[in-house]
Amino acid sequence: MKIGIIGAGSIGLLFAAYLSKTNHVVIYTKTLEQAEDINKHGIVLVKKDGKSNYNIKACPFDLWEGREDLTIVAVKQYQVKDVIERAAKINTKPNDILFLQNGMSHLKLLSKLEGNNLFVGTIEHGAYKENPFTVRHNGEGVTNLALFSGDRTSLTSFSSLVPDGFPVSLHNNYYEMLISKLIINAVVNPLTAILQVQNGMLIKNDYYYEVLKDLFSEIVFILNLADSKVYFRSVIKVCQNTALNRSSMLKDIEAGRKTEIDAILGFLLEEAQKQEKQAPIIKNLYLLVKGKENNM
Repeated sequence: MKIGIIGAGSIGLLFAAYLSKTNHVVIYTKTLEQAEDINKHGIVLVKKDGKSNYNIKACPFDLWEGREDLTIVAVKQYQVKDVIERAAKINTKPNDILFLQNGMSHLKLLSKLEGNNLFVGTIEHGAYKENPFTVRHNGEGVTNLALFSGDRTSLTSFSSLVPDGFPVSLHNNYYEMLISKLIINAVVNPLTAILQVQNGMLIKNDYYYEVLKDLFSEIVFILNLADSKVYFRSVIKVCQNTALNRSSMLKDIEAGRKTEIDAILGFLLEEAQKQEKQAPIIKNLYLLVKGKENNM
């Protein structure tokens, strides 16, 4: 399968490296300089058992034409708009597109891509970009995928072409799949970003744990979740399994980058407003993270 990957951050580099084992991959970068680095050095994948190098073609994003069988969009949620605007300018309608973003605010943008087969996904892998062409695979997980609109044929084909050690799980309901990840992100990301701690500290520190439980309860209230125990166990499991990891939002704050807080807590605040519900904890955490962004 011919696969295009938009975005050469940690996730884009990780997917490009693994998928190139069984597919023809082209990665589209934000800058010409990064494309030149990848074309020169390849993509270096670092794991516990050593390093591997993959020769993958890289091009600047403005050269993307959507001609690959499947395009994987691995940019931050607030950059999705640029991809959709680019797709609208292409003479020939792009082929199937898979969006891999945190949060859910980007879903309302996807309706602008009429006629495409669109897919969404969530990622459980841990990855860190060490330099423009090197990615460290910190934690192996699963990529969860679901149909957003159109036909799911190519998604099924894609799932059969992923290499060993990079599993894919197909889901029937994209909303339920995204909600599960949203809850985890909404609890772990803002708390670790504000407290500046590793994920495991949220359950190791008794005071932080009390805040975690209160925040989770408010999220349950906003989303009208019936079986909250299942979701809570998932949050705790992530904190345990990634205890030494620093969340993506914390890393964004530390690097002086814009966060995805609008796609995560911003989405929940919109839901609260629609239902005329109060969400003081979510609102305060949202404002604190936005305040950190404002100081960059």
